[in-house]
Amino acid sequence: MGMREECKHFQSRTYKSGEVARFCVLGNAPDQPWSCPADCMTYEPRLADVGWVHGSLVDRPVEKPPDTNVPLDDRREILNKASEIVNAVAPEMLEERRRELDEMQKKDRRNWKFWRH
Repeated sequence: MGMREECKHFQSRTYKSGEVARFCVLGNAPDQPWSCPADCMTYEPRLADVGWVHGSLVDRPVEKPPDTNVPLDDRREILNKASEIVNAVAPEMLEERRRELDEMQKKDRRNWKFWRH
């Protein structure tokens, strides 16, 4: 079984590079992007597109899952550690990006004043 694309918690993003990210927004699919848990307690059918027919742009092939014998609990632990690392760095990165945007806005304001005169 693959990811349940009809679940309201499923999301898919395609980046400029062509890479596709498939994931559960609740973080309940430790084997993402390959599969959701068979007995997922949070599965809810998406209601907005019930009865729709999806074109070929929606369903891109997913690469084969890696051959692994790592138990599910160990995979969850690895994902949790990775999430902790990202969360530890994220506030710093967001602040840096905010400063960059502030500088860009200041430049834009100066240019606007120049053209107003």
